[in-house]
Amino acid sequence: MENPSEDRIIKDRIEKLEKIKSLNIDPYPSRWDSQRKSIGEIIDLFIESEESGKNISTEIFSISGRIMAKRGMGKVVFFDLKDQTGKIQLHYKDEENDISKEFLDLLDIGDIIGVDGVIFRTRRGEITLDLKKIVLLTKSIRPLPDKWSGLKDNEIRYRQRYLDLISNDESKEIAIKRSKIVSSVRNFMNNRGFLEVETPILVDIPAGGRAIPFETFHNTLDKKLFLRIATELHLKKLIVGGIEKVYEIGRLFRNEGIDHDHNPEFTTMESYESYEDYNTVMKMVEDLVSFVAKEVNGTTKIKISEDKYIDLSPPWDRVDLRETIIKNTGIDFLEFKTSDLLSKKMIEKGYVADSKEAWGVLLDRLISQGVETKLIKPTFLLDYPIEMSPLAKLKPGSKEIVERFEAFVLGHELANAFSELNDPIDQRNRFIEQENLRKNVGDQEADRLDEDFLVSIEHGMPPTGGLGIGIDRLVMLLTEQDQIREVLLFPQLRSRE
Repeated sequence: MENPSEDRIIKDRIEKLEKIKSLNIDPYPSRWDSQRKSIGEIIDLFIESEESGKNISTEIFSISGRIMAKRGMGKVVFFDLKDQTGKIQLHYKDEENDISKEFLDLLDIGDIIGVDGVIFRTRRGEITLDLKKIVLLTKSIRPLPDKWSGLKDNEIRYRQRYLDLISNDESKEIAIKRSKIVSSVRNFMNNRGFLEVETPILVDIPAGGRAIPFETFHNTLDKKLFLRIATELHLKKLIVGGIEKVYEIGRLFRNEGIDHDHNPEFTTMESYESYEDYNTVMKMVEDLVSFVAKEVNGTTKIKISEDKYIDLSPPWDRVDLRETIIKNTGIDFLEFKTSDLLSKKMIEKGYVADSKEAWGVLLDRLISQGVETKLIKPTFLLDYPIEMSPLAKLKPGSKEIVERFEAFVLGHELANAFSELNDPIDQRNRFIEQENLRKNVGDQEADRLDEDFLVSIEHGMPPTGGLGIGIDRLVMLLTEQDQIREVLLFPQLRSRE
């Protein structure tokens, strides 16, 4: 839809652009030669000089950034200049300056400039740079969002994230904090002796999880390929190869719905450690999350309301899955071992269910509807039925329950982990069962048989503890966001009509 007001602004700015060129000024220079500092740096230097009594009022500082406001008061003009580290006021007075007022009038909010000046504090107490020199580095053609209302439309915020970052300091802080969180996770894993690796994104068999994959086609190889849904199987091949502690931070792709917790592409950290089981991994998860929280936020406490907090410090609660489902829903899944029986019982208890779905899918729905939202404190749900966990090792003495846990905080799943199945015959049989679920029950998300992976573990894979932790979910937790789109710089959105 056309915006007449914006069209007029664009026309006016293009006219200014031509005037700037007529003054033999390049509105888009390749670089700016200066010994520039960030705005945050010079503000800190000025405050330190005030506290120490050191006079820096004659020192010339160079800074650059985007004009966020422009206020004219006769022969005096004030600008607000912003860079990644902060914002500062600029002061211009006509009779005290060699800068052309004509040139100054051609500058608009949104333009990117470089300036030289001396720093002082105004009578109102605001730290300000008195302009001595100004250089246009980029002339903006389109206007920024209104500075008073900001950028409030979430559709525009997500689709034009650059405007969101310019307008909303909170969005920029989340982006910066996400980077710090990923670095902190990497530091934690490296310090524990794990080796970071990269595995293929384009795969022949999209196995290692429950998901519908995205598919593509490679022209030279003349074959169909898929975007990976997990990094698990390749990482376990490295365990077979003798790399005993391995991890990868990477993007996964699943052709699924979009909601407050899900995006079709997302980031995980998957790790595998030889000679350990899910108990070791459980301890590592609570240590990892508390370490990252402390390193990034300075505390392990997360605010959940005005006066309520949860603490991410170990130890986290450990609860049995079966007992928790019985307690919260009144349903014992071991008593309803077919899709027909379980779906009828779920509907009887008021839960959404479809008898056409696989039994494991129904149980997963029951957990989501009846249990997850109650897990506010950091909690490990332990010991899942084998139907939900085709890659996990059975608990000793059981034929129905595997050594698997999922970690939950504030009602959201944060991590998933197993004592990894390393019996190649059992693993082959379970893959065959998953293939049968797809063909006979229509379970499109069922796992797939990967012959190359089976061949690898037939050479012998040691006992292994495996983990998948959602980086996006971890960022949501540590930035106190309840929408995944707030922590993704470029979330998937519907196409514009």
